[in-house]
Amino acid sequence: MESIITLKNWIMKEETRQYADINLIASENYSYPMVRKIVGSCLSHKYSEGTVGKRYYAGNKFIDLIEEDCKETVLELFNAKNDYIANVQPLSGTDANLSVFYAVTKIRGKKEIRILSLDLSCGGHLSHGNKNTFTNDFFIVKNYYVNKETQLLDYDEIRSIALEFKPDLIISGASAYPRIIDFNKFNDVAMEVGALHLADIAHIAGLCCSGYHPSPVGVSDFIAFTTHKTLRGPRGAVILCRKEFEKQLNSAVFPGLHGGPHNNVVAAKSYCFKVNVDNSYKEYVSNVINNAKVMSREFINRGYKVITGGTDNHLLLVDIKGSIGIDGREAQELLEENNIIVNANSIPFDTSPPYRPSGIRLGSPFMTALDYKEQDFVKIVEEIDYILRGVQK
Repeated sequence: MESIITLKNWIMKEETRQYADINLIASENYSYPMVRKIVGSCLSHKYSEGTVGKRYYAGNKFIDLIEEDCKETVLELFNAKNDYIANVQPLSGTDANLSVFYAVTKIRGKKEIRILSLDLSCGGHLSHGNKNTFTNDFFIVKNYYVNKETQLLDYDEIRSIALEFKPDLIISGASAYPRIIDFNKFNDVAMEVGALHLADIAHIAGLCCSGYHPSPVGVSDFIAFTTHKTLRGPRGAVILCRKEFEKQLNSAVFPGLHGGPHNNVVAAKSYCFKVNVDNSYKEYVSNVINNAKVMSREFINRGYKVITGGTDNHLLLVDIKGSIGIDGREAQELLEENNIIVNANSIPFDTSPPYRPSGIRLGSPFMTALDYKEQDFVKIVEEIDYILRGVQK
């Protein structure tokens, strides 16, 4: 009993910490209260391996209704009903990407596919084929990079690499890229070389569905995204794919890579999709972008090197080492000691090791969800500057 009390105490302390700290992690958000209630509901008791109408367990009448509703709602939110199907079972963004990779092997009719993706240090994601991950061991992966001078995507260079590499799949999208991504240009390259196109919009899904970033719907063959970042839903993911690839995608998810879906999470996803069609959500996303721009502006005004010179979305990257001489890890730890939570992050062509990179990544979604305004973010940057300048080397 004592150990249970201790566990409860840890959970309560974590809840207190989340409200007390200034959370600037770009991939985290404050989920809707009803999302948390649904995740803790009786739906977590049920096994439902398979798809709607074709389950391997009995007792799924209402689970089928919930999952079908979730699929219809997300297609409506992204205005994708005409050309796409939705699979709402993936448990994470990495699972979603791996499911697409597996589907592409089925579409291509070969186990070893060639993947072209953004380099990790330039803003890509581990699951896009980083050398230390599963994907690099089982697929042939080549990276494209941002321009060294502008730190922006160079679409002509991406095309040149694709023409030489001849990928089966091109991945657009990133986990640390602060500018608009032109999905049409990626798709033009994919069509030219005969590749399929996956848009990984894990970070910017909320921006894409609300009109604040160009959407890959109608452009990409596959669209994968998480539901807990800018969408304010539960931890989980969704895949949209063109109807012609429905069979390969669904079989890649189950039985290919997943077991029973988390029905409580599927229902919570459906709730957040329903809520996010409202204009109040669009206002929230607008504020998220504006607050990120405020942080970027304030850092620049204080002499910091902001990657690409600004941001168009919910996040920004700051070259701490190049600005004040300490690395991103040291900055992260100093800020956490002062109740400000960021993450150390590599910057394009970083010469420092990944665990002690040169930069930090900051995002505005969480604090915006807690109703922080522009002036609050000005004060946050002022406090960060005060803390970091105190240890400037």
